[in-house]
Amino acid sequence: MELELDKKGIIFNTQKYSIYDGPGVRTIIFIKGCPLKCKWCSNPEGISKNFDIMYVNDRCKKCGKCVSFCSKGIHNIKKAHDGKVVHEIDRQTKCDGCKLCQYNCPSEAVRIAGEEKTVGEIINIIEQDSLFYITSGGGVTLSGGEVASQPEFALEILKACKSRGIHTAIETCGQASWEIYRELSKYVDLFLYDLKHIDPDEHKNLVGVNNYKILTNMAKLFNIGANITVRMPMVKGLNDQEWALKGAMKFINKISEGKNLKGIEILPYHKLGVNKYQQLDKEYSIKEDLTYSQRELEKIEDFIKEFDLPTQVVKH
Repeated sequence: MELELDKKGIIFNTQKYSIYDGPGVRTIIFIKGCPLKCKWCSNPEGISKNFDIMYVNDRCKKCGKCVSFCSKGIHNIKKAHDGKVVHEIDRQTKCDGCKLCQYNCPSEAVRIAGEEKTVGEIINIIEQDSLFYITSGGGVTLSGGEVASQPEFALEILKACKSRGIHTAIETCGQASWEIYRELSKYVDLFLYDLKHIDPDEHKNLVGVNNYKILTNMAKLFNIGANITVRMPMVKGLNDQEWALKGAMKFINKISEGKNLKGIEILPYHKLGVNKYQQLDKEYSIKEDLTYSQRELEKIEDFIKEFDLPTQVVKH
């Protein structure tokens, strides 16, 4: 197997010792870029493939160091009409990811989401915890964003992991070409495959696209024998209607035929990423508190279990 360890890609986070995203203890690599715009997205800094500037106004001393270090002229300190000193960010100009503004900010008010890494550098991070993978049956999970947004980069990471005997999983929304998933599947031990809504129109309203490609790719992956855990992000009042859950379960039962389905995971809505929207100067579209009570989650879990599918609620 020929490996391209110098292949470069952009990630926005790594997480070690995870026990939620695949079997055993895992290292999660978050790849930048996503084709969906989910109303509840908790990683908005992962949507764009480009570098994003995250800014916390309450920390900013308006010292101007970011201005002097930014060669792109993205940062600007000036007086507003009311006489207050403000920090403005030109978000139309593309950040080159040099991170000099971040490194030189004395109050840690600025952070750049996104870091260019080679496959070799990613593998070095992954291999640091190889002992945990061996003892726990764990491995590496590629997440995002969306893994398929940088398919060549993701493929080389997966190849390198498989060459080292490391268990591989990817978390995906399914919104990419079948050719990409067919190639990735050769090096993936487990797909963590999102199913956000079974109805195409409701799906488009919630995430910006219909679900035709997503459902088709899921069916094709089952057909070629891929191991799949179906993950269902659950948001109160948006995608938890009984008719929608029933339709989703019937679809999963039909295409999986009981083969290679490793389970259904319910991912309850949470608000952990809300503050990121303000830091990115974006609006969070969900205004109400849509978190579930324990009883509400148990009711959903019991309803899905009526379809004889292995189901669990995943609480991060």
